[in-house]
Amino acid sequence: MHRNYQSLSRELPEQLSLMSNNISILQANAIELLKQLIATPSFSKEEDNSAELIRNFLEKQKVKTEQNLYNVWAKNKFFDANKPTILLNSHHDTVKPNKGYTLDPFLAIEKDGKLFGLGSNDAGGSLVSLIAVFLYFYNKETLKYNFILAATAEEEISGHNGIEALLPQLGKIDFAIVGEPTQMQMAVAEKGLMVLDCISTGRAGHAAREEGDNAVYKAMKDINWFSSYRFDKVSDLLGPNKMSVTVIETDNKAHNVVPAQCKFVVDCRVNELYTFEEMLDIIKSNVQCEVKPRSTRLRSSSIATDHPLVVAGTTLGMISYGSPTTSDKALMNFPSLKIGPGDSARSHTADEYIYTDEIKKGIELYIQLLNQLV
Repeated sequence: MHRNYQSLSRELPEQLSLMSNNISILQANAIELLKQLIATPSFSKEEDNSAELIRNFLEKQKVKTEQNLYNVWAKNKFFDANKPTILLNSHHDTVKPNKGYTLDPFLAIEKDGKLFGLGSNDAGGSLVSLIAVFLYFYNKETLKYNFILAATAEEEISGHNGIEALLPQLGKIDFAIVGEPTQMQMAVAEKGLMVLDCISTGRAGHAAREEGDNAVYKAMKDINWFSSYRFDKVSDLLGPNKMSVTVIETDNKAHNVVPAQCKFVVDCRVNELYTFEEMLDIIKSNVQCEVKPRSTRLRSSSIATDHPLVVAGTTLGMISYGSPTTSDKALMNFPSLKIGPGDSARSHTADEYIYTDEIKKGIELYIQLLNQLV
């Protein structure tokens, strides 16, 4: 369906010097880079070509880059180990295009102010905007903070080879901006994500006779509990916990056999008022099925509303809110603010797009935000 990404990649116009504090030039180049990234398939665990594209883009501007797995990172020119460090992070992997696409997901189409293409909104717009911001500050000698840029992999699958693998390589980080589509509002908190594998066990038998113990019926009782139970504590920022049964299957495909086992998956979004362990205890005390969490890594996270980064955003008129979705922010053990151009409602949709003006404005707002600190 897609063309070879190398044939679609274009050289940046010769007259556009990326090493410029001219914001309009940085904006133009960010949009051009995003077009190249759209033309470069980069599904999670298959980000080799997009990592190479990002490295080449930066190295042509004399930025020394490093790579860990498919994670690309760089420090500002006058990095000083005695100064605190700000991480600018977004991801370059994408989900696979869904069947509803009417446009080629790997062909960057610009129309009516929109740039269409897979990953344009999630999170290509944020990524190229943060790259532009990094270049804006790259050559400045008198900054109060260092900058590290990290374009990371496997965010869409919460993989272990993305930001989690890279962070130990970066040294001490004081706080971070995590680029995701938030309409340039401040996601100061995120719900945690815990995925549960549940198994209801019965006894096989012939469907025509009164035999067996139907595992589906047992599962249905527990699924009904998951759909109807309401946790007591509701967060002012993140609202209530949410549980959604998303997958169900039995151990046989025959129509005439009572299934002995029924497996189902529960997606749990957890606010900051509950630990995963507390939520698990409540679940296990109310259901009959076997419950096993796949992972407890992606916990709820938040940044203090009086953090200088949040205060700086507030002075610019940015709104603070709690996000129901999970990002690489969940894997950071330091304060981080999720903010970026684009709209989360467009993520993973058919014919995904971002407005080019959103990218331009995003770059301006990122720079205004950071200029109050550095």
